[in-house]
Amino acid sequence: MDKKNTGAIAIGLVTLGLLGAGAVLLLENPPDRPLSPRAALAAEQAAPATASSVPAAPAPAASEAAAKDDRFVIKRILPISGPIKYGEWHWDDANVPDGPIVITVDLEARVVSIFRNGYEIGASAVLLGTEEKPTPTGVFPIIGKERHHTSNLYDAPMPYMQRLTNDGITLHATEVAWGYASHGCIGMPEAFAKKVFETTHLGDKVYITRGKTAGIGDSLVGT
Repeated sequence: MDKKNTGAIAIGLVTLGLLGAGAVLLLENPPDRPLSPRAALAAEQAAPATASSVPAAPAPAASEAAAKDDRFVIKRILPISGPIKYGEWHWDDANVPDGPIVITVDLEARVVSIFRNGYEIGASAVLLGTEEKPTPTGVFPIIGKERHHTSNLYDAPMPYMQRLTNDGITLHATEVAWGYASHGCIGMPEAFAKKVFETTHLGDKVYITRGKTAGIGDSLVGT
């Protein structure tokens, strides 16, 4: 998180210091374990008319008007084998037609998905905020982009920064590993963050939800 939330913070555990763009290293690291399960993706791809739930593609319920816009209807989920772990990311935009970009973030699964014209082209595990400095839920347009950004208060690098709020919530690159947390921002592996940065435009929407899911045939956008 930029501005006042980019330095080390106490979050109920001992804080050892900063990692990359203001990430906090906790003393009590949880064990390495998988993130969002992506079970039955192959079956869903084979039967696109089935709107089964996919935890890595969260989205609010679609409005009647939005549901009629095919550009926002989910047409493909990346066929990722197994769960997404911290530090892992996937990208495949080959032969995906041009169209609007929608980003979804599930705070429960700790996964970000990038959609273009309804096709998931990228997915990654992400670093999120703590209870004291949480990542907010809601719909946020990208209001600023800066390739080489530095935190205003703590002089911490935030590569490929994309601003979502005026009080410092951003998408940006950092090391994504167990035992680390952000100050409310959405931290992504740097190579993945670079692709996202090059794909998005000002005004593209980021939907941040907790535990909401959507599947093939559902709409990405809502009221």
